[in-house]
Amino acid sequence: MKIDFIIGSLTGGGAERVLVLLANYFVENGHTVRIITFYDGDAYELDSRISRVRLHGGKIKNHKIRSLKNLIGFYRIKDNRPNVIISFITQTNLVSIIVAKIYDINIIVSEHNSYLRAQHPKYLTNFTRTFLYPLANYLTVLTSFDIEYYKKKKVNVVVMPNPCSFAPIVEHNKTKDKTILAIGNLDRYHHKGFDNLLTLIAPVLHNHKDWTLKIIGGGEKGLKFLTKLVNQHNIQDQVIFTGFRKDVNQIMQRSEVFILSSRYEGLPMVLLEAMSQGMACIAYDCKTGPADIIENGKNGLLIEDQNSEAMQKELSKLLHDNALRNKLRNHAVQSLNRFSMENIGQQWEQIFSKLPIRE
Repeated sequence: MKIDFIIGSLTGGGAERVLVLLANYFVENGHTVRIITFYDGDAYELDSRISRVRLHGGKIKNHKIRSLKNLIGFYRIKDNRPNVIISFITQTNLVSIIVAKIYDINIIVSEHNSYLRAQHPKYLTNFTRTFLYPLANYLTVLTSFDIEYYKKKKVNVVVMPNPCSFAPIVEHNKTKDKTILAIGNLDRYHHKGFDNLLTLIAPVLHNHKDWTLKIIGGGEKGLKFLTKLVNQHNIQDQVIFTGFRKDVNQIMQRSEVFILSSRYEGLPMVLLEAMSQGMACIAYDCKTGPADIIENGKNGLLIEDQNSEAMQKELSKLLHDNALRNKLRNHAVQSLNRFSMENIGQQWEQIFSKLPIRE
């Protein structure tokens, strides 16, 4: 099968990482795969058999109109048309659906946040979800939270979780650092809750001088803002900003605790990754995702959404209790089979088998 993935760019991000994982999996399993982008950025390694199509040029200033024009031009050549388009992220989906309908190409669109979150401008997100998604063969969403919303709009919607990108560890690292790890783009500190995290964790760190908070992620504006907060709370000796790192799995294997402080998520890949690398995980029960991954008290700790006092209390307990950390990390690794690349890949294959055959 000829599969075209379409996304704005391949700069760092969860949706981009999922797309690359799927593309590598499908080409390994005998499909012909291309990745089409509209803007510069290539942060991920691709299987050499995957073709890259960069539709980045053009004099039209409006990004969406330029992308639409470029994609129409590319598929005007019949030999360029795939059996199916898989498009990621709302406003790229807008462009992809229009072009797919013009050329009668099967299209699957993927949302990587819950319906509660809208890309700007919001009216375009609402238009796409209400009037264009019903035209797609399938819409995939990350959790069952979104199903009813899209079914009311007459969308053919299915739940498709993110795969875990790291292979689960076989043996736990017995010499872990006393590190609390958080990961995310610093410029998106409000989304990731890093502003609240630094405030709530300050007294915890003051009471645990042998522990360090390490935040992985790029973003110059966010770094300046968060550094000021670190200084205000006098925790500069216990907080490390690493910048963007490509060795995240190795850092996870050496670190004790992972904390997810987000105000909202889709299905947080980083939480799956932390669990797979043997970390004891604690997360806010934000909308959506953590509750689909963590069974509270068994494979992680799930805290009432944005309850900073409860987060402080349970985090302190986790730092004190080595036996609890061991229990959570052992069950975490064992609980991830349903998010394996093989399982998720097979779910995608089942969708492909239901697509109409087009000339």
